[in-house]
Amino acid sequence: MKILICGKGGSGKSTTAALLAKAIAEKGYKVLVIDSDESNFGLHRQLGMKLPDDFMNYIGGKKALIKKMMRSMPKGKSVNIFDKGWSFDNIPREYLSEKNGIKLLAIGKIHDFGEGCACPMGALSKEMLENLEVKDKEVVIVDTDAGIEHFGRGVEQGCDIILVVVDPSFESLKLSEKIGELAVGAKKPVYFVLNKVDDESKGIMLESVDQNKVVGMIPANTDISRACLAGEELDMHLAEIEGLAKFLISGGDKENV
Repeated sequence: MKILICGKGGSGKSTTAALLAKAIAEKGYKVLVIDSDESNFGLHRQLGMKLPDDFMNYIGGKKALIKKMMRSMPKGKSVNIFDKGWSFDNIPREYLSEKNGIKLLAIGKIHDFGEGCACPMGALSKEMLENLEVKDKEVVIVDTDAGIEHFGRGVEQGCDIILVVVDPSFESLKLSEKIGELAVGAKKPVYFVLNKVDDESKGIMLESVDQNKVVGMIPANTDISRACLAGEELDMHLAEIEGLAKFLISGGDKENV
């Protein structure tokens, strides 16, 4: 299964991705986390790993990919980046960090002032997901960039399920509505994970999303907030994350949530 996690900036996408990866790996699954957020430098620390080299360097870097994209544009064709398919086992190790059954692949980051837009990273994420073969007992978790630009790039095309992390803010609730609409266009199932929930916000959040598609409610947690602030590994177990992991690996049985 390829799981794509999206939402508003600061909603807890990376935190959810890290905790979910750990929960699924502990159940005996091989997990590949794909960091496709070009502006977030914290996911690797939440997983207790080093940030791997940008996978974009495998194909010669951003400039090489832009040239491929430019050659495809006049012909009206999609970018053909790879000449082979990928599996968990043949991704070059120099572009991976690994720990406790979890592999981390970083598509690419913005490193320098004036280096250009992140469109090449989006194209690479899309091609990687579409060319990645996932076998039994293997799960891919994709941490996307904030917002909905990745929908415009078509990154969702290569995933099996979309998880929207929603925090208690008007902007996040409105964005979740838009993502729900875009997921219909992408023909992908979409579910919502309500994050940083307390007694006051719970009711309002449930009224603002399709309750039949809510597969997790994670309460506000000071230990998680403290670890994220310090850039420390998220080494804790949450019953809500365990339920979400069971839901996903059982193929969408809400009785396991």
